[in-house]
Amino acid sequence: MKRILLSASLALALSGGLAFAQSATTPAPEGKHFHHHRPNAQQEAAWLSTKLNLSSDQTAKLEPILADRDQKMSALWSNTSLSPDEKKQQMRTLHQDLKQQLSTVLTPDQIEQMKSLHHGRRGPHHPQSQTAPPSGL
Repeated sequence: MKRILLSASLALALSGGLAFAQSATTPAPEGKHFHHHRPNAQQEAAWLSTKLNLSSDQTAKLEPILADRDQKMSALWSNTSLSPDEKKQQMRTLHQDLKQQLSTVLTPDQIEQMKSLHHGRRGPHHPQSQTAPPSGL
């Protein structure tokens, strides 16, 4: 009886290890894949136009601003002579320039809406700052 019990538990233990090894080699199910794509100023302007309720004049002014930003960003990322810190600094400068240019096209309300759109798009890699819990907790 002990012999049967021992061999059954040994077989069960070995089959569990095989099942685990088998599941480790199976590929993960296909889900969403995030591919880096080239920015498209025209599509982004159209998206912002619908989200911010832009006039056709505002949308037309927005496209070249976004295209210029995309060109400068692409040049910045392909520049291998810059250190990561230098790239980060130039990125900040580009962002400040973009904000200034957008302020000439968008109304203050639209700028606030745009900020909330971008904050809402933040994912787990860019969490918004958390407020401290109440001191009683």
